[in-house]
Amino acid sequence: MKLNSFSFGILLSCVLVLQSAFGIYAQKKQVTINWDKIIMVSKTTPTLQVVVNPLLLQNSPIYNDAFNALKNLGADYVRFVPWYHYPHMAVVELKPPSGNKTFWDFSHIDPIVEDFMEATKGHSIVMNFSTIPVWMFVTEQKTEYPKDPDLVCRTYNQGMKLRDTTLKEVTDYYVRLLSWYTKGGFTDEAGIYHKSGYFYNIPYWEILNEPDIEHRIPVQKYTQIYDAIVFALKKVIPDTKFVGMSLANESDPEWFEYFLNSANHTDGVQPEIISYHFYGKPDFKEQKLEEYQYSFYNKADAFIDRIQYIENIRKRLAPHCLTFINEIGNIIGDQEGTSIPDDYWNLSGGMVAYIYIELAKMGIDVAGESQLVGFPTEYPSVTMINWKNGQPNAKFLMLKLLKDNFGPGDKMVGTVSNSKDIAAQAFICAKNKKLLLINKRNKQIQIELPLEAKGAKIQSVDISTGNRIAESRLAESEITLLPFGVSVIQLKKLSN
Repeated sequence: MKLNSFSFGILLSCVLVLQSAFGIYAQKKQVTINWDKIIMVSKTTPTLQVVVNPLLLQNSPIYNDAFNALKNLGADYVRFVPWYHYPHMAVVELKPPSGNKTFWDFSHIDPIVEDFMEATKGHSIVMNFSTIPVWMFVTEQKTEYPKDPDLVCRTYNQGMKLRDTTLKEVTDYYVRLLSWYTKGGFTDEAGIYHKSGYFYNIPYWEILNEPDIEHRIPVQKYTQIYDAIVFALKKVIPDTKFVGMSLANESDPEWFEYFLNSANHTDGVQPEIISYHFYGKPDFKEQKLEEYQYSFYNKADAFIDRIQYIENIRKRLAPHCLTFINEIGNIIGDQEGTSIPDDYWNLSGGMVAYIYIELAKMGIDVAGESQLVGFPTEYPSVTMINWKNGQPNAKFLMLKLLKDNFGPGDKMVGTVSNSKDIAAQAFICAKNKKLLLINKRNKQIQIELPLEAKGAKIQSVDISTGNRIAESRLAESEITLLPFGVSVIQLKKLSN
């Protein structure tokens, strides 16, 4: 049949209309849920770490805000880390004993410990006095540190080898430190008793922090140190569980193969919990928000892939061992400070929520965000509290969304998003069925949801919500997520 120009024009118009209609349908963002398909019962607790620094002191302008936020969050497994950047707050014996004189001094850290314990009362904690006194290491020259305890010192972690190869010196240090906080005091090297009056319950204690970079300790030596310290501390607090490794870089399988192998540990000590960390970073220094929204998630996906092989090693060598991934975050710029776009906090918090979903699918026990307070000179891009006004930023609020809505025992069900820009996971919780949605991109996205979402309660943190979690209800079975937005939808129960 031969078409004239008029008929051909009509046919072409119809084809274009159909193509347009199919295109719109194909581009429509949808989330579908299969409530009958349980893929995992979650074991994962969302939480955070608290790194000690001067903004947590009682004379800090954000002191009350920071500790009130921590208390109101009510998280479990909160990790407490006095760190070498502030030696007076991290090391309680800054000078070695001399004759009959010792130099134990808890005055700069006790107030923060007290406030931390009060803010986390009724919840589990992970304590990590990670910094070994530098005088216990073999160093080329004496390490200096500021007299002012509030001044940063990034050079305190010198040395790679402990001077006492029997490890008694470092072991005794930690026995006395732990006894100070759990047994009311200790007897020092000169036979003098120091009374603290503290009898705290510390359910988890972590051995060192990022030993693979802070002192470049090989896994064989770290395992010896871990065993020596744990063997001694178990005599003081036998019910405490110990966390090992605390790696900065999880890409070396030798660490996991060696540490998780019970044959490499001394009698009476076995790995109970392992930990490691992840920070997403831009691909290059000048990269902008529009680009590193992809960099962060690409790096997160690569990290998640590495967890798979780590889990295979753990299940093979130490299936009883728990896993705490207790530093998760992003870093842009440097330690001193950088120009941080407002939307960055939403992007970073959303990435942590995305990683939480994937960790829960793999049965990881703890997902800990980093960190309560950072500020210029101390990694400002990791902070969850605004160092200027003490208000929680989007990172903190997104963690609160996770903590208040999800946790161990939730059933994760089959959930499909037809867009790579949207992460979605539905949960059957104790009382409700809920859907977690994450907009990974710096653009507004409309999503079609199951019909049961109509009228559902929604909690959201996005670029419009400021320093609060916004609540509303869905008028229809669709939602518009703002750039880098995270929402939890409390869905109606399905009829039987």
